[in-house]
Amino acid sequence: MPIHLTRDLDLLHRNLLSMCTLVEEMIHQAVDELVKPRLESSLKLRIEDDEIDRWDVQIEEECLKILALHQPVAIDLRRITTVMKIVSELERVADLGVNIAERASGMVPRPNECILEKLKAMVHLALDMLHRSIDAYVELDSEKARSVCRDDDTVDAWNQGIIEDLIAVMQEAPELIKSSMHLFSASRHVERVADHATNIAEDVVYLVEGEIIRHRSELTLR
Repeated sequence: MPIHLTRDLDLLHRNLLSMCTLVEEMIHQAVDELVKPRLESSLKLRIEDDEIDRWDVQIEEECLKILALHQPVAIDLRRITTVMKIVSELERVADLGVNIAERASGMVPRPNECILEKLKAMVHLALDMLHRSIDAYVELDSEKARSVCRDDDTVDAWNQGIIEDLIAVMQEAPELIKSSMHLFSASRHVERVADHATNIAEDVVYLVEGEIIRHRSELTLR
């Protein structure tokens, strides 16, 4: 591999990891808002979301520059196209972080604390999926990526359970309908974080194996 291409790919790799770290921190902060909503924290997340948008544009421009200057082939070409897809997924995850924080501000009076605990467990798994999907990219580990895809069903089940609990709360306590709807939205946003982690993992499988596994059956993931 030409030394200039190696250098540019290394920079691309480091920038992607920096962006991912910021996104993970954003989601952690957004979930903290569910426990203790604070206006200044929500505003801070909006500023950080703007920073993520800048990373998104910068990394895409770096990818296009590499494609134009080096005309990479085989796995190098797949790596660049995969990075472009991953940064798009990360940018959407950051947007979800802002949305989660916004929902937190509307959760007064607060719904059942037991449901919040379930949501935090769901968040833990969704963030773990996101982290492992990036690890799979770094390590070029398609099996780890496939394990992320398999966990998506678990997050879906958590989300469905939380929705059912919230419906029961709203039926029993009409005064909690508004806050429960905000929590309903927050749960859905967390479920979408897991979906984006799954998309990244699927992109990693393509990068490593050259196989597109989107829309495949569960058997493909084993």
